Amino acid sequence: MTNNKKTFLVPMMLIGSMFAVLGFALGINAFFVPFVKEAFHISITMSYLVMTATFLAFVVFGLPSGEIIKKFGYKGGMIIAFLIMAIGFYLIAPAAKLVSFPLLLLALFISGMGQALLTGAVNTYVAILGPPESAASRISLMGICNKTFYAVASLMLAAFMDLTNVRIEDTILPFYIISGTLVVMGVLYYFAPLPEIKAAGEEEGVENSEASLYANSKTSIFQFPHLLLGVFAIFFDIGLEYIALGTINDYATILNLPSPENYVWFVSAGMVIGYVFGVLFIPKFLSQVLALLLSTISGIVVTIMIVVFPVGISIYLVALLGLANALMWPAIWPLAIADLGKFTKMGSSFLVMGIIGGAFLPLLFGYVADVASHQVAYLVCLPAYLYIMYFAFSGSKIRTKN
Repeated sequence: MTNNKKTFLVPMMLIGSMFAVLGFALGINAFFVPFVKEAFHISITMSYLVMTATFLAFVVFGLPSGEIIKKFGYKGGMIIAFLIMAIGFYLIAPAAKLVSFPLLLLALFISGMGQALLTGAVNTYVAILGPPESAASRISLMGICNKTFYAVASLMLAAFMDLTNVRIEDTILPFYIISGTLVVMGVLYYFAPLPEIKAAGEEEGVENSEASLYANSKTSIFQFPHLLLGVFAIFFDIGLEYIALGTINDYATILNLPSPENYVWFVSAGMVIGYVFGVLFIPKFLSQVLALLLSTISGIVVTIMIVVFPVGISIYLVALLGLANALMWPAIWPLAIADLGKFTKMGSSFLVMGIIGGAFLPLLFGYVADVASHQVAYLVCLPAYLYIMYFAFSGSKIRTKN
């Protein structure tokens, strides 16, 4: 771990660009949900399988990701991730040519494998790059890159694909371009000055009583309850994020609003504003735990408002969910990997598996939207916020009680 700002300025810039790529890759899903619903003539619930395919890869490839990072290091894992993502997005073109929804889902699953590997590598890298108490601030800064490019994905795809005149063949050219770009970026990162770093207590053969005493007393990753509870917190957090980010375009389409592909910008803008608060106020004015608590309380209030306000207003309140959700990931990740020592890389792979929440919660949302309404479906957010509140209050602090 390094505290020298000059030392980690260049790595932070490089990692920021990788967060941007992750945001863009996941932003593709938000555009695809209403697109594939029309292209393949499927239900709302079925269309949310786009997210399920991507996020299912996070739980399937979570543990292998940890092993890859252990063997090749953070930088090596990042480069491999880019190549896997390139393969996945390349396969979207033949899926379009064959008009095959299963092949499209397979392509997104393979892309999700690369995203799982990249997510575990970059988040832990940023968390251990500086002081632990300011990890949420650094991850918030990365989040600005991530969510800005999440919205850019809709803007870029809209230049090739029209949600009001859906043609499946329009997906071919943009995904050839995206795949080629990812390969080039992977090659460039191979030569980039990105030093390999280790978490406190992670150095093999080094006993640091202050940094790794807690971890040294453990023999298994399952002996860290705050990590295991953090996996579920990530599960619900990602589900919440992608309910907001992945449903607003669909909501706008249902309400017949103009340029429905652009509504994701409202949620992304809300999250970017939240990240700016994180950069400015953590840890100087807010602890990571307090930031997490305030986020969950805000999320509960906004969810209730979305359901009770008229639909013409509630769609814009979804943007406030973005603001409420922004600081949850930056706070949960460092709290969950705290004091893992030699288990840090494996712990990050466990947290990656929690990202499967991005598959299940939006799918549940789609089911409720089918049987009730889009507006009522946002109620599935409430139990998720309550669990994350528990993690902030108690679950993240279990390690300090031992």
